[in-house]
Amino acid sequence: MMIEYIVPFLCIMSVVQCYKYCVIGAGPGGVQIGFYLQKLGRDYIIFERSNQAGSFFEKYPRHRKLISINKRHTGSTNKEFNLRHDWNSLLGDDDQMLFKEFSKEMFPPADSYISYINTYASYYKLNIRYNIEIKNIRKMRPMWFLLEDQHNNLTHCNIVIVGTGLSLPFKPNVTGIELTDGYEDISTFGPDYEGKSVLILGRGNSAFETAQAIYDRTNYVHMIGRHRIRLAWETHYVGDIRAINNEILDTYQLKSLDGFLEYGNIEDYMIVRKKDGLYLTDADEEAAKIWGQFENDPLQKPYDQIIRCLGFRFDTSIFSNQLSGGYKGKYPLITPDYQSTEIPGIYIVGTATHSLDHRKSAGGFIHGFRYSARALNKILSWRYHGETWPKQAYSISNLLPVTVKRINEASGIYQMFGQLVDVILINSISFEYFEEFPVNLIRQFGQITGEPITNKSMIVLGLEYGEDYHGPSEDVFREDRAATEPRYAHLSNFLHPVLYFYHVPPKRTSYLDKSVLPIPDKLFHLVEDFHTNWHHNKTHVQHLKTFLENCLSQRLDAFQNTDCLLFALSRRSVPVTCYHYLKSA
Repeated sequence: MMIEYIVPFLCIMSVVQCYKYCVIGAGPGGVQIGFYLQKLGRDYIIFERSNQAGSFFEKYPRHRKLISINKRHTGSTNKEFNLRHDWNSLLGDDDQMLFKEFSKEMFPPADSYISYINTYASYYKLNIRYNIEIKNIRKMRPMWFLLEDQHNNLTHCNIVIVGTGLSLPFKPNVTGIELTDGYEDISTFGPDYEGKSVLILGRGNSAFETAQAIYDRTNYVHMIGRHRIRLAWETHYVGDIRAINNEILDTYQLKSLDGFLEYGNIEDYMIVRKKDGLYLTDADEEAAKIWGQFENDPLQKPYDQIIRCLGFRFDTSIFSNQLSGGYKGKYPLITPDYQSTEIPGIYIVGTATHSLDHRKSAGGFIHGFRYSARALNKILSWRYHGETWPKQAYSISNLLPVTVKRINEASGIYQMFGQLVDVILINSISFEYFEEFPVNLIRQFGQITGEPITNKSMIVLGLEYGEDYHGPSEDVFREDRAATEPRYAHLSNFLHPVLYFYHVPPKRTSYLDKSVLPIPDKLFHLVEDFHTNWHHNKTHVQHLKTFLENCLSQRLDAFQNTDCLLFALSRRSVPVTCYHYLKSA
């Protein structure tokens, strides 16, 4: 216990390194939060165990092609709009640091991302210490952590931000699993698979990436998984199977030997080696005998090689304090403010924050968690530095144009649909605009932002898909898949703006009150648009204007200054959109 009392003095004497913020890992999540810590002049350090940032991409994906979209041209010069279609860039202040400057390919090689992230870190002068592996994190008391590296050096931190991603390949407890080859270790040399029969355990993107790389050389590739194949264009979840990796679907459906099987929990099976090869069979011997009686059992033939492609998990081994396997045994358990539920004071950035929106949005991917990192920075700024959430204040006459502009440009609420929202606080003559607020914290808005909400109404603006327009059984290409008329806006299927109005901002009334958004006083859907441009006057703007006027019980017509003066001289009351002019006159 003596160290608890000695460390503060060692910090003062510079014997022990001491920082306000310690970031573990210089991957995209750690580098992104590092950008904001650097920009705001925070006392921070980033520890990276490799000799460069983004070391995950040195090895993965194994076949070296990223599946994140690098759309360099959109027909627009609007930088914020273009980020809606840029899935690789980190957020910054300089156009030179956009990923499109590092690769022209729609699906770039992984090596280009290594070049990008290291150039980004150097350009913004991030405080990264390379070749330092944090082996142990101990919480001594609130706002006090001790970090120990591979050389037994100690660092004292008030706040720890973990950006280590999902680094541990999942290896299930299956008899004979040692007979398999892991995705992390497989050969990427094509001829090694020439004339082989291969079984792949798993049917995620790493499994399909592997199958696509080898299926033109094998006798056949079989893939086994827990459930029906989920394709990203069916589910609208970017973590599901992407078209760039699904060529093998053709050779299965067109009966050219490759195939897919659903066999439930992989831990119900075992792998055995016989004279003629490897077999996957039921772990229950009696069940195996029964299955063996069926001559058309798909698994009756041997395999030359079985490959594990079962995903990755968060590494909890560096925490002295208890930290469980978390959500689905894969992600750490965190609160909506990105803080560990088990060790307060430890925050998570990057792909490991995906427990908050797993299979719902893009928080597990760069184009999503770059915005989560920005939101976390704002949360930390208020919680530990007394800096309120950034906002813009306007006269009420600007409510319509400001809202239309954000609907048509905002990248954060577009990429993190259903998870990040814009919040508008309104009084009678003015409003305040807050960007990219975590929707799961909406009931704690005042506490998180430091913003008073008394005597104000609230509009929450987000983007959403149609409630039933996703899933493996959904026909997403049916002819009536899109709503085209404003009167059917609530039936829109594709991503479209949704506004929730509350006369009184929602608050959490009890611990059990966990619904994301309560039933609003008014709800409005803006009809989907083929070009995702919601600026057409009759179809979009006028309907939005009517909704906002109904919320305010006031007209939002734009008047000339002379009209406002005439109203003031001839009427008992004037339109609210004239208040700003009359106040300044």
